[in-house]
Amino acid sequence: MKCPKCGCERSSVVDSRGEAQSIRRRRECQECQFRFTTFERIEYALPLIVKKDGRREAFDRTKLRAGILRACEKRPVGIEQIDNTVAKIEKRIQELCVKELPSRKVGDFLMDELRELDHIAYVRFASVYREFSDVNQFVDTLQSLTPQKKSEGERMEARESSGL
Repeated sequence: MKCPKCGCERSSVVDSRGEAQSIRRRRECQECQFRFTTFERIEYALPLIVKKDGRREAFDRTKLRAGILRACEKRPVGIEQIDNTVAKIEKRIQELCVKELPSRKVGDFLMDELRELDHIAYVRFASVYREFSDVNQFVDTLQSLTPQKKSEGERMEARESSGL
């Protein structure tokens, strides 16, 4: 580690403390005795994304975020929620520990998260992602978001168990 003051490459660790996602180290330059702090953290290598046409490109967090922003446009979804969604998807991708990942899988992860975040954003994204060609596909997607109606027998059981 080079000293930021004199550029000497010899330093010693004076103190080391573990933090949430990193290790903080206080160092002292052997040449000029200048003390400085460094942080050590794990660097996660994200996989290459394999596109539909077979091209491979590096995972791009900004493209993912832009897609979410587009789906959530004019919706009551804050930037912090969007950034948290991006972080969740990125974490899921990292946990796979693979070198390559089909773009379809990233889209599936995004669909899962949008379903929880905002139903309108989910349908907007689904219409593009799944390439809807007719209204029935919209209807099917909307119906998948609404709870299924209970049968008469299930409703009676629910009333009896609740004491009504």
